[in-house]
Amino acid sequence: MSEITLGYEIPALQLPPISRHTLALYCGASGDHNPIHVDSDFAKKAGMPDVFAHGMLSMAYLGRMLTNWQPQSQLRSFSSRFAAITQLRDVISCTGTVVELFEVEGESRARLEISAAKASGEQTLIGEAVVAL
Repeated sequence: MSEITLGYEIPALQLPPISRHTLALYCGASGDHNPIHVDSDFAKKAGMPDVFAHGMLSMAYLGRMLTNWQPQSQLRSFSSRFAAITQLRDVISCTGTVVELFEVEGESRARLEISAAKASGEQTLIGEAVVAL
């Protein structure tokens, strides 16, 4: 892909506000039924204002952004660290920027800095991915 250069921004992924319905669906899909994500009373007893999103939900969104840009078969690595809690009704945007272009055994690759962030700009996940071009 000759148009891919350092600083290239891959297409962002904009998500609708996090809803209780989204959290319930993710519980079923992931098998993570921790009540702090779906039971308001439980979350409040734990000191939280309300339920909040699974960290892995935002990581799944980052994965969707990457595979919307390149096929999953091109993904060579993908990692992130949790930086902030995604609250109910937060609107999450995922972005990625090419920070390195390199070659491994004849395969062209791009390293990207990726993140998920709230509408306020606060990053909830920060990571990187390597994609074969």
